[in-house]
Order: sequence, then C-alpha cells, then structure tokens
Amino acid sequence: MLVVFPLGLLATSLAFDIAYFSTGDGNLAMVSFWMISAGIIGAIAAAIFGFVDFLAIPPGTRAKSLGIWHGFGNLIVTVLFIMSWFMRQAQAMNPSAGAFALSVIAVLLAVITGWLGGELVDRLGVGVDEGANLNAPSSLSGRPAQG
Repeated sequence: MLVVFPLGLLATSLAFDIAYFSTGDGNLAMVSFWMISAGIIGAIAAAIFGFVDFLAIPPGTRAKSLGIWHGFGNLIVTVLFIMSWFMRQAQAMNPSAGAFALSVIAVLLAVITGWLGGELVDRLGVGVDEGANLNAPSSLSGRPAQG
C-alpha cells in the first residue's frame, strides 16, 4: 500500500490539473495541490522501506542495478513534485504552466520507474521471494525468469 497510494495520488493530481486547465475551475487545481501534498508524504514513506529492501540486494546482480535506477528515478519524481508543490503554494487555485509541466514530466518518469519497481518485485522477486532470481532477464526479453 505504501507504493500504490503515492503513485495513485500523484498521477491523479495530473488528471485534476488537466481538468483545471480545461475548465478553469480553481477547485480542481486545489484538489491537485492537496493530492500532491499527500503523494509526497506517501513517497517519502515508501522510499524508507524501499531503501531497506535495496540494502538487502546482493551487489553485482541485475536486481541491484535496477534498484539503483528505480530509486534514483523515484527520487527525481519526488523532487519534481516537491518543486511543483512549492510553485503552487502562493496560488494553489491557479497553478502556473511551469508547475503543471513539472507534474507532467514527473508522471511520465513515474511510468518508467513504476515499471522498474514492478520488474524488481514481480520478475525478480525482490522483497517477496527468498528464492528470488536476482539476475532474471528483463520481462521484455520474452525469456522465462527461471532458467
């Protein structure tokens, strides 16, 4: 749950931003502001547990490499949303195009980092399977995870 809430909140904030820019209804922008607020808090909580999982991955494995990309990517996502949040504070009901652009970039990057996280958990079994194959090929390769 620590992963799906921040991802859902932050992605949905973008939907509310799009609705705001389509209608001009400042209440939609305010909902987006508070969704970003909650999403940032959730992302920080998820990062703590993700870092603990990352520390348990043996070095030199594909999982460790993916974990680095996933973690740094999500750090960038969170920083972009924090920047967007700060830009909105003065006028939460009328966010700037710059604040909106940061959210768009962050959500696009989150799609990639979310896939990497899914690869770590579903394909490699990190944090969920003691017999995980930490060097399984990419799910995009068409090859089975277990050889």
